[in-house]
Amino acid sequence: MKFPYALNDFGKLITQGHFYQDRTDQIPLLEEAGYQLIFIRPRRFGKSLLLSMLEHYYDVNRVEQFEALFGHLAIGQNPTPLHNQYFVMKWDFSLVKAQGGLKDIEMALYRHVNAAIQDCAVHYGWRDIDIVPEDAVVSLSSLLRRVRQEAHPLYLLIDEYDNFANEVLMTGRQQADYEALLYGEGVLKSLFKAVKAGAGRGIDRVFITGVSPVVLSDMTSGYNVGEDIYLDHRFNDLCGFTETEIATVLERLAKEGGAWSPDAALDLMRTFYNGYRFSTKARVSVYNPTLSLYFLKTLQTEGEYPERMLDENLAMDRSKLRYIAELPHGEEVLAQALNGEEGIAIPQLAKRFGVADVLIAVKDQPFMASLLYYFGILTLTGVGILGKSILNIPNLVARSLYVERLREMWLPTYEDRQTIPQLAETFYLQGDLAPLVEFIEQRYFPILSNRDYRWSNERMVKIAFLTLLFDDRLYMMVSETEMDHGYIDLSLILRSDMRRFQALDLLLEFKYVSLKDVKLTGEQVRAKSMAELAALSEVKKELAAAADQARRYGAALSERYGLTDLRLFAVVGIGLERVVWQGVTPVRA
Repeated sequence: MKFPYALNDFGKLITQGHFYQDRTDQIPLLEEAGYQLIFIRPRRFGKSLLLSMLEHYYDVNRVEQFEALFGHLAIGQNPTPLHNQYFVMKWDFSLVKAQGGLKDIEMALYRHVNAAIQDCAVHYGWRDIDIVPEDAVVSLSSLLRRVRQEAHPLYLLIDEYDNFANEVLMTGRQQADYEALLYGEGVLKSLFKAVKAGAGRGIDRVFITGVSPVVLSDMTSGYNVGEDIYLDHRFNDLCGFTETEIATVLERLAKEGGAWSPDAALDLMRTFYNGYRFSTKARVSVYNPTLSLYFLKTLQTEGEYPERMLDENLAMDRSKLRYIAELPHGEEVLAQALNGEEGIAIPQLAKRFGVADVLIAVKDQPFMASLLYYFGILTLTGVGILGKSILNIPNLVARSLYVERLREMWLPTYEDRQTIPQLAETFYLQGDLAPLVEFIEQRYFPILSNRDYRWSNERMVKIAFLTLLFDDRLYMMVSETEMDHGYIDLSLILRSDMRRFQALDLLLEFKYVSLKDVKLTGEQVRAKSMAELAALSEVKKELAAAADQARRYGAALSERYGLTDLRLFAVVGIGLERVVWQGVTPVRA
């Protein structure tokens, strides 16, 4: 097996024998869905390869290649009548530079579209297309006149339609700059008006991909004929891998040899890469395809797991998470998502919102959660009260970005950065929470107590430990792991490839009592020893409850992972002042 790395040319992928997870069975569904389709997915989710596959399937000039490219795939066994029946042109707006003044951006867009028109003309042997450097709309009209003289219509593929416009929007440009591209006779709006006008006049089908619907709202009057299919459950796995597909590949790889277990590898990949649902009606979640291929290729070539589960070349755009964090109440949304207990409930995903919403309107939770969904760092996990959409962090790779961002906001100093790994390592190696608890009480709680959150402080105790202990290089660290008809608060299970370093498997259960519960002031609580606090009736009761849960969940977790020495801890926060903890003796079989 040859695993492609950042290869989005379908023809090269197939002819050179690279791995391809067949999605051609969905071509008939796409044809039935409409003539001008809009499909949104996070970055690095296989959208460009999807467009390349469509390009090779429909291109009239590739009819002789059809059997070689598609004969062994699902669509090759039962092709639709439209295969190889189109002239195909592709625009890729990720190649359009967003730097410079508005005129620079306009000319960069025209240059790209003109180059694509020229490539299309050369591909089909047309020599009479007028390319107008200063106005690509005129060039497109010339191309469409020629198409109308032929026996086949045009299929227009537009990749990353929102890329350069989002760059303008998210990089601190003035609102007027963005609006000049999309409002009135703005260049991008004018271009899409020409696409809309071309329907039935040479253009028969359009397929558009992007990351978010922000730009769609602002150019609605210019292009109001597109049909959104990105929340349609039928296309949930149009990009991405299902768990069954990943398991099959791992079994095949294992037959090639290697000192690793397919089951252990699948568990690791599930924890780090799975969890994306793009419709509340979707029956299964999907794995991030690019990161999955990165893992599989490393496993094949090196015979072991990658040291870092997030390939930095393929990381989600951290600037977008920073944008959310810096909005009013944005930090609270990140913390609520990271808590993972209930997720974030919103009436519905915002399908269209414009620059005014992004730049000047009040940012409510549905707005911020919707953006995090489109960025690929929240995903749909269910339906709540009154039909609300429930969103959660999909996997450990995405969770690491939240942890990284909140740590940068809450503990920004050099001293903090040096101290935290040392405290965490003491716990990893010795199971001693005392140094970490002291840091939380003296450094972390004073910061968190100043946060103006609308929800109770009990979540913050768990988040404090989670952000300080997070290390995806060593651990499969999951908050709210479902186990034995309940949810583990925080489990740190060593990655199988890291067990040679003798770190511990760890489980923590958290409880919380308020100052009102213990009938003490903050000053009085701070003055007491840990033993005195543990003896308080309310604290004692919560410690016992946490210990019982730790034993029950620990037994189930040990059985699931085959653990022989899982260390259990009961932790009780008292206000945002003190932490009481104790090791818990596990249930012995």
